[in-house]
Amino acid sequence: MPRPARSSRSDRRSDNRHDPNSPFNRKASKPKGDYRERQPAHEYVLDVLPGLEAIAENELADVPLARDIRGLRFWYPGDMERLNRLKSVVAVYRIKAWDVPRPRGFLGNQQLSELATFVAEVARVGGHKSFRLGAAGKESSVMQRLASELEGLIGLTHHAEEGELLLRFRPEEHGEGWEVLARMTPRPLSARAWRVCNMNGGLNATLAYAVLKLAGQRDEDRIFNPMSGSGTLLIERSLMGPSAAMVGVDIDPAAVECAQRNLAAAKREIEVACVDALNTGLPDRSFDLILADLPWGDAIGTHGGNEVLYPAFLKEMYRLLSRQGRLAVITHEIKLFQGLLEDSTEWYARELFQAFSGGHHPKAYLLSKR
Repeated sequence: MPRPARSSRSDRRSDNRHDPNSPFNRKASKPKGDYRERQPAHEYVLDVLPGLEAIAENELADVPLARDIRGLRFWYPGDMERLNRLKSVVAVYRIKAWDVPRPRGFLGNQQLSELATFVAEVARVGGHKSFRLGAAGKESSVMQRLASELEGLIGLTHHAEEGELLLRFRPEEHGEGWEVLARMTPRPLSARAWRVCNMNGGLNATLAYAVLKLAGQRDEDRIFNPMSGSGTLLIERSLMGPSAAMVGVDIDPAAVECAQRNLAAAKREIEVACVDALNTGLPDRSFDLILADLPWGDAIGTHGGNEVLYPAFLKEMYRLLSRQGRLAVITHEIKLFQGLLEDSTEWYARELFQAFSGGHHPKAYLLSKR
């Protein structure tokens, strides 16, 4: 019996044109993967408080699409918004290197044109309205001429002290040229948008975030912030996620009012009361996590006063802390605090980090009951 003739490809396509399951009616699949991976990638570097590098590196490791990560330097394509959400860093800089032996080389026609394009792209993304130079010898005639040339090319005003787009010039990290770092935001990321009230001696928000991450985040925690100041620890913890309860106290009415303003700006509903942290009247074991930025003895308090305050603080916090609770402390009174811990029969303690911030070298500790 003769075999039926094989239909042509065009005949089969025609015969199946009404069949939704026909392979001839299926659309070609699109390339798989995140479309952002196909966007142009730029090199960035994170600026962090010395001592917080490991915390920033861990946070960077969770950023999707960040690649070729070398410490705090990396390549990243697409939208900058994800980088602007980093909490442990002072600022994010886009970085580019030029094969010039000294800053004068940026005044060459090609280099100046490339630099202007680089700066203009950053300004367009970040919305900067002015710029300033950050470099050794920024008052030199070469740097002043460079600022003048850039002002004419990119249309931004050069403001030597308050310029929003900070441009840092430095020798290339692994090379013989020079590189330029352009801060991606008009203000440092550490200057949180919610901070509408500042207090003398207020805690740097990146320090607060770092100690909170290392203290551990648990939704069931009942959280207490004695000596709450402007509310930095409360707000940063609240933004990280839910908790069973959260309350702050401060003996200074001005600090309570300042914290309430910042809480309102952050849209956080947290109780802050004008109460002595050492005399709250609260029941024993009321809290699972206590967060404290103790007076450092300069902007707030005195060394002599701290010699009395610190032992009383540890005694009262031991009473208020639950059996399996944690006490996280930040202080610059390191010798005093470590001496108290060494003599203590009530606390286990470990050092979380030591950072450099505003001329100080505060340490963070995590304590638990013995």
